[in-house]
Amino acid sequence: MVKSYAGLWPTFISWENMQAAYRKCRRRKRYDPDAAAFDYAWESNLLNLLRELEDGGYRPGPYRNFFIVDPKRRKISAAPFRDRVLHHAVVRILEPIFESKFIYDSYACRRRKGTHRAVDRAQQYMHRYDYYLKTDIVRFFPNVDHEILLRILRRTIRDERLMALIEQIVASGAGVLADEATPRYFPGDDLFSLLRPTGLPIGNLTSQFFANVLLDQVDHFVKEVLRVPGYVRYADDMVLFGPDKESLWNWFAELQKFMAGQRLTLHPKKTQLRPCSRQLKFLGLILSRSGRRLQQSSIRRFNARLRTWRWLKANRGFDGSLVGASIKAWLAHARRANSVGVRRAIWRRVRM
Repeated sequence: MVKSYAGLWPTFISWENMQAAYRKCRRRKRYDPDAAAFDYAWESNLLNLLRELEDGGYRPGPYRNFFIVDPKRRKISAAPFRDRVLHHAVVRILEPIFESKFIYDSYACRRRKGTHRAVDRAQQYMHRYDYYLKTDIVRFFPNVDHEILLRILRRTIRDERLMALIEQIVASGAGVLADEATPRYFPGDDLFSLLRPTGLPIGNLTSQFFANVLLDQVDHFVKEVLRVPGYVRYADDMVLFGPDKESLWNWFAELQKFMAGQRLTLHPKKTQLRPCSRQLKFLGLILSRSGRRLQQSSIRRFNARLRTWRWLKANRGFDGSLVGASIKAWLAHARRANSVGVRRAIWRRVRM
C-alpha cells in the first residue's frame, strides 16, 4: 500500500524552510550576479516570494540556456535564482518522504551516496557474479513524460497546493530540450501522443530529484519483479549483474517492455553484456576485479580544461585560485583509481 502525504503546504511555506533553502542555494553562488542581486535584500525577496506563493501569483521565470561539453554536448538550463531557492524548498520537503522509498543501490543525487559509492558497489558485484549487462536510457531528461511523472508524484503527494506548484515547475521545462528529444510511438499510442509535454531541464535541482522519483519505478521492477541479484543505478546509467548471459538478456528484454510503459527507451548501441572477468567502464573509471583505472577520455578532458585555465590566466589576468576547487575535486576523483603517476604529473603542471 502506498503511503500518501497531505497537509505539507504549511511546512513548505514556513519561513524556516524558505530561509534554509535560500542559504543552501547561495552556497558557492555568492558571486553569481543573479545570486548577488537577490542576496542584497534577501529577506525582502524571500518575503515577496512567500507572498506570491500564498496568493497564487507565483510564476516561474525564464531559463538561461547554455551548452557544455563534458564529455558530450549538453544543454544546461539555469533558472533564475529565486526559482532555484524555490526548488531547494520543494526538495527539502519531498526528499525525506521519497528517500525511504528508494532502493539502496540508487546512487545519483542522494545523501551519503554518489559516484564513488556507486563504483565501489559495482566492483563488489563484479567479484560476486560472472556477467554484467550495462545499459542506459536514450536521451533521458529530454524524453521524460510530464503526465507519467506527475501521476507517480500524485500517488504520494496529496497536498493540492503543493502539487499545483510542482505541476508549474514541471510544466516550465516543457520544450526546453525539444531539440534534443527523440519522440517515438509506443504501444497503444494515438496520433496525438507525440504532442505530449516532455522534458526536465538539466540544471534544476528538482529535475535531478524528479528523475530519481521516476526511475525508482524501474529500480523496484528490477529488484522485486525481475529479482536481479546485482544492480547499480547512477542517474540513467544502469548495470545488472547475474550468473549467466541468458538470464541477463531475458531481464533486459523485460526491462525494455517496462521502460516502454514509462515512454522511455534503452539505448541498443550502448548496451553491453560481458563477463565480469573483463573491464567495465562506469562513471569515468575502468573497473576490473583487480583494480580500477581512469578512462583516457577523462584525463584528456581535464587536461583540456587545465590548458584553458592557464591561457586565461596568462592572457586575461584570470585568477587561478577560482579553479582550485575544481582541480581538487578532480584529483579526489582520480584518487579512487590507480592514478599516482597521473596525479603527480598534474600537480607539477598546476604548480608551474
